[in-house]
Amino acid sequence: MATPYETRLRESFDATLREASEFFMGRGDLRATMKRLAGRFAAEGIAYAVIGGMALGEHGYVRMTDDVDILVTRDGLKRFTEHCVGLGYTATHVGAERTFRDVETGVRVEFLVAGEYPGDGKPKPVMFPDPSTVAIEVEGIRVVSLPRLIELKLASGMTAPDRLRDLADVQELIRAEALDEKFAEQLDESVRSKFSELARATKHASR
Repeated sequence: MATPYETRLRESFDATLREASEFFMGRGDLRATMKRLAGRFAAEGIAYAVIGGMALGEHGYVRMTDDVDILVTRDGLKRFTEHCVGLGYTATHVGAERTFRDVETGVRVEFLVAGEYPGDGKPKPVMFPDPSTVAIEVEGIRVVSLPRLIELKLASGMTAPDRLRDLADVQELIRAEALDEKFAEQLDESVRSKFSELARATKHASR
């Protein structure tokens, strides 16, 4: 199996630069892993949506990440475990149920399950949705839509002290997509005021 991708990133500064260059050019092991996953999901009939750092890039804000986050249903995760693990994918460690690794690229794949809650994991108005209802297709890859991505990141950053980066990601999406406060109308009511606050702060900072 290939050396873990995140380990290769830390081997040397030159290695980091090479991987970052490939990533920002839309190439490299992360992109290859995502495309290969899309093909396997299609073959197995698994509904999915790319979420997290890779989804940010598809919506206009490209930042480096070291894994691929995938939203699936509980049944989709079960199908992946039964039909794909051992055939190109392996668990990251003994007992792992949601984190796997592409054996060819070494890239870690983390699954998020519909019906559960972002951030602190506690019940809240915003939950991880069924990917079949929120995915849009971008160059053959199914990606969570922009409103739902922002909604989930707001709910996460608002409830988990260790997830403040999610709020920063929302600000970068606001900047990249030139979103204004009216965009809040597309979001769950529980996160609208935070979005408006970030939109105003982003607008003020750009003056």
